[in-house]
Amino acid sequence: MITRHDWTVEEIESLLDLPFNDLLFQAQSVHREQFDPNQVQVSTLLSIKTGACPEDCGYCSQSARYDTGLERERLMPLDEVIFNARQAKEKGATRFCMGAAWRNPTDKNLEKVVEMVSAVRELGMETCVTLGMLDQQQAHRLKQAGLDYYNHNLDTSPEFYGNVITTRTYQDRLDTISHVRDVGINVCSGGILGMGESRRDRASMLCELANMEKHPESVPVNMLVKIEGTPLFENAELDHLEFIRTIAVARILMPASYVRLSAGRTDMNDETQALCFFAGANSIFYGDQLLTTDNPETDKDRQLFKRLGINMEEKVEMEVKAAKTCHNPEAPLAESSLS
Repeated sequence: MITRHDWTVEEIESLLDLPFNDLLFQAQSVHREQFDPNQVQVSTLLSIKTGACPEDCGYCSQSARYDTGLERERLMPLDEVIFNARQAKEKGATRFCMGAAWRNPTDKNLEKVVEMVSAVRELGMETCVTLGMLDQQQAHRLKQAGLDYYNHNLDTSPEFYGNVITTRTYQDRLDTISHVRDVGINVCSGGILGMGESRRDRASMLCELANMEKHPESVPVNMLVKIEGTPLFENAELDHLEFIRTIAVARILMPASYVRLSAGRTDMNDETQALCFFAGANSIFYGDQLLTTDNPETDKDRQLFKRLGINMEEKVEMEVKAAKTCHNPEAPLAESSLS
């Protein structure tokens, strides 16, 4: 299959409009060309600095502008981060993601995150952080630390974006992604569904992602988690079939990317999640907490995987073992191509 970077919104809308069975058949066919259809990547997400964010993202409990009852917490100490990473690895996670509620990190705080990245990599896990906006120099510093992935979501379409966020522009987000990509860090970028956007908005967001010079290695697709006190709390529920359609089209547009079934899984039954995996989702966050929102318990995920015959991906473990047999023990671990 030829990987394209020249999609139009109209073409993507046509995919979203396909009969459901035809769309899922096409997505599953593409998925099987690139991935083991019965294997899912497992990551864990930890909030390393919670609350008091100056941004006004209308979906987020961490914004200082909304009264959501969330208590502000300072940057987590290094030893606590390492403890959480070890626990995640023991439960089967191969990537450890760390999120901080900042508009952008100060250089002083960035150095603390750099220490965390280095420590987690020493455990043999992939690393990902989401810290808000970065400049070129900060992206380079994270690259020096060995960061594998940087998460910076587009959230929605350029056209709908202003209805959700006003404190940073769409171009600000694209610039941060560009800085990360330019220094050689893998990109994790996707969006949130159910914020009141139209199907065309969903097509437009996917178009932005699919037409990047290089597709994001990871594409998280989130269902809005409605949090009391935020402007989007009263939003109508998005039809889960529409969510599955979006997963399927993401798989078709970005065939080699990992498509992550991300936030909102606690409101999905097992059948919905199974259809998401069939549509091409092959990554999840594992653990009972996603930053400040609930996530299915690990035992429940294991039970679902067993029922579906799905295995957790273990490629990172194998790569680390291979790296340890390298003739030069001082050489850094090779950059992973996983996402």
